[in-house]
Amino acid sequence: MFQGNFFTFISNANIKIIIMTTQNVADRFMELAKVNKFDQIQDELYSQDCESIEPESGAALGMLNAKGMEAIQEKGKRFNENVEEMHNGYANEPIVSPNHFALAMGMDVTMKGVGRMKLDELAVYQVNDGKITKEQFFY
Repeated sequence: MFQGNFFTFISNANIKIIIMTTQNVADRFMELAKVNKFDQIQDELYSQDCESIEPESGAALGMLNAKGMEAIQEKGKRFNENVEEMHNGYANEPIVSPNHFALAMGMDVTMKGVGRMKLDELAVYQVNDGKITKEQFFY
């Protein structure tokens, strides 16, 4: 096994596996987030059994915990269906540790039946074997 700054390379017989490091995952996440490709982030970077954890206050916005990609994608779909207008959004550069990265992000959004609001949050992502296995939001 060889671990570099950008990947882990595992060689066993004729099988070679390249696993993204947490820094690689965070960099790719930001690359896609900057062009609003959040579906692609999930498709590329999330594990199939990923878990999404919201604070208790998220229930008021319909944001509930979810486990598994299908449930997480459904959660995102429900959120997007409640967006009347997205005015602006941001994501700060991530802080990366060996198995986690965190970033501040937010949006200026008008939600159906709620009105315009500014949502700021801290998002923490856990990475195992080159995939996001857990996301947790604090707002």
